[in-house]
Amino acid sequence: MKILVLNAGSSSQKSCLYQLPETGLPEHPPSSLWSATIDWTVADGCGVLKVKAAGQKLEIKLESEDRLEAIKLMLDTLVTGETQVLKELAEIDIVGHRVVHGGSEYSQAVLITTPVKEAIASLIPLAPTHNPAHLEGIKAIEQILGDIPQVAVFDTAFHTNIPPKAAVYPIPYHWYEQGIRRYGFHGISHKYCAARVAQLLGKPLESLKIITCHLGNGASLAAISGGVGINTTMGFTPLEGLMMGTRSGSIDPAILIYLMREWGFDAEQLNRLLNQESGFKGVSGVSADLRAVLSAVEEGNPRAILAFEMYIHRLKTNIGAMLASLGGLDALVFTAGIGENAAIVREKACEGWDFLGLKLDLEQNNQRPEDMDISTPDSKVRILVIHTEEDWAIAQEAWYVSHQ
Repeated sequence: MKILVLNAGSSSQKSCLYQLPETGLPEHPPSSLWSATIDWTVADGCGVLKVKAAGQKLEIKLESEDRLEAIKLMLDTLVTGETQVLKELAEIDIVGHRVVHGGSEYSQAVLITTPVKEAIASLIPLAPTHNPAHLEGIKAIEQILGDIPQVAVFDTAFHTNIPPKAAVYPIPYHWYEQGIRRYGFHGISHKYCAARVAQLLGKPLESLKIITCHLGNGASLAAISGGVGINTTMGFTPLEGLMMGTRSGSIDPAILIYLMREWGFDAEQLNRLLNQESGFKGVSGVSADLRAVLSAVEEGNPRAILAFEMYIHRLKTNIGAMLASLGGLDALVFTAGIGENAAIVREKACEGWDFLGLKLDLEQNNQRPEDMDISTPDSKVRILVIHTEEDWAIAQEAWYVSHQ
């Protein structure tokens, strides 16, 4: 069967097509027939579509921010041109979508129905830069492929086992009963990476204490004990925790009260400030993209230098919080766009943990490692770079739902 995966992030759209047997799933991730990415961070007002298939590569500049049209163009490359791998889109059997926020109602993958779409829409206030993108993808598939089965795979599902001491906020308890709690995100990635660590180290997942660092334009950490998530940095929404590309991460909530009282900010202005104008973009004044910020650092730009130093400081502070939850550490994992590709981030994040016996092999770190242990032989904590396979995890869930 052919499974199409749509994985919408806050600043990107990643997609791929798998061909899988009807009778069972392979043990390791297979190569996709086709893959595509849309990057909206390259320049204001436009994006770049990159496609790989049939031994060919294609790059198209998108002249507008119309994401629905961009998805249609992306899917068209499945059936036309040098990247064609299908005679017609009707060959696709099922579509799996990453959905960031499933609230407390959805703790596992589900077939998308009208109530599911309504639930995803109702959670937009909690994931304003993500859930709208998921609905756009679902709508695009409905328009192009009609009533093909679609499956929602929720990023919040992995974190449902976080204990109350970590999940409940220290505000009046009745708000927890109304659904205000730590949900956590990037769960698809955190779950996959923890399982991959166990494979690479040749140890039972149940025996390991792991911190996974999912570092992309959006970023979060997870403390995983025995394969179960027990703490994470994102909370009620994907805004809490680490400093990110355009998101502030955790700040003093009284700042918001001050901006409302003294500067007349309303909810929409605060949302835009915290989700779209902060993080790397807001501090550096250069870009939300770490690559551009690092280029500015090399040029001596003081705000870019400050932004990078803040990012590392907050990353290490939150690693410490996850460590406290675990009470020990077997493996520190870096994944996602920054975690997998920015050697300098891994190097700086691993400094100062000598008391744990954590030692990074600088030469290995600089060799563009993938699914590798980059710690020194005598390091008591293993340090790994893992290529997160969210798309494969989503495809597996879609396969399971289709066989229920």
